[in-house]
Amino acid sequence: MKTTQRDLPVKRSTVDSWVIQRAKEILEGKEPKIINRLFPFIGPAFITAIAYIDPGNYATNIESGSKFGYNLLWVVLLSNLMAMFVQWLSAKLGMITGKNLPEWIRDWLNCPLLCYFYWIQAEVMAIATDMAEFIGAAIGFKILFGLPLIWGALLTATITSLILYLQKQGFRLLEITVGSFVGIVAICYLLEIFIAHPNSTAILQGILVPELKSGDSLYLAAGILGATVMPHAIYLHSALTQDRIVTTDSLSKKKLLQYSLVDVFLAMSIAGLINMAMLIVSAATFHQENVSPNGLEAAYRTLIPILGQFASFVFGLSLLASGISSSTVGTLAGQIIMQGFIHFSFPLWFRRLFTMIPAIFAILLGIDPTKLMIFSQVVLSFGIGFALVPLLLISQNKKVMDSFALGPLSSLIGWAIATCIILLNLFLLVDSILKIF
Repeated sequence: MKTTQRDLPVKRSTVDSWVIQRAKEILEGKEPKIINRLFPFIGPAFITAIAYIDPGNYATNIESGSKFGYNLLWVVLLSNLMAMFVQWLSAKLGMITGKNLPEWIRDWLNCPLLCYFYWIQAEVMAIATDMAEFIGAAIGFKILFGLPLIWGALLTATITSLILYLQKQGFRLLEITVGSFVGIVAICYLLEIFIAHPNSTAILQGILVPELKSGDSLYLAAGILGATVMPHAIYLHSALTQDRIVTTDSLSKKKLLQYSLVDVFLAMSIAGLINMAMLIVSAATFHQENVSPNGLEAAYRTLIPILGQFASFVFGLSLLASGISSSTVGTLAGQIIMQGFIHFSFPLWFRRLFTMIPAIFAILLGIDPTKLMIFSQVVLSFGIGFALVPLLLISQNKKVMDSFALGPLSSLIGWAIATCIILLNLFLLVDSILKIF
């Protein structure tokens, strides 16, 4: 273990330097073509976007679609819009202030005991996230290659460690790698939609008509929210942008924010469409056939007689790509969280080892992986407020953000989102206690 202020990224590669130079030229107005202008600024949001299409999303979306058809599509859409707004605030914080959210919270609390509390709860959320992602990748290996879950988990650990090594080579290579995984998942679900032939009228109704039919649908709605608005992604995004492209004057910062907004919009829109596609495919296959697959493996096997072997293979491939890439991002976020809150860091290989232990134990104990993933997503929803409330307080603070502080309307939207999430969490907590007693 070592003491550190911040040691990510470790160095700038030649490609990084080229991207930074091109970005500065564009901010100075030297590039007339819009496509060329966007390229250097696209990347950070795609790293965080993979957290929004992790295996936890598969578990909640498949169960939601199989039980309630298209009825919870509006929850997916609403959650994604919330996530888009929140990730934009996080990216903006890093760019404007040059500090990430955990660092700001540490300075804001100014109390070692509270900082350690904040760090512990954030780590719990990161571990809950990584458990779903890690187990999802292991299931992907089992689906595609017939490997036992434990061997799939060990292989996942090896591959994610190799991908994490790319971070030491600079930010651009990691952005391209993780962005490629987002593309793989998107293509896979585009194929699944084409094969499944969903009901377009029912899709529109599910998006436009909010409806919760039972307590189970509320529980799954909370799971969707927890799987969509991710606490560790909120912390991470501010770190990815804080020193990627450094600007000093207000005009350059304003232009940088505009380009970053495009990055967030594109990445989160793709993530949102993938989430909706997951639920739509589940509704079009399992709900329509009155089938309730008990877990991701069962979903894969059930797809074979309904949509064919190719569709099942595509499902397994997308799950594997999602699990590996999101687990990588989760480990990176954990490092940012530790560095920001308590100014310590572990080597990434040690953090990878540490965060995989709960998932390994769950596999060895034979706990149902899908139920564990859904539960982990509900747990995640309880951590959103801890990240979101400070983000809003700091973002509307004019002493911190200067002229880029949130205006009245944006603040109202942000607090409405935070209130909605916190009230839902309290309702679920009371409901869970009542069920126990």
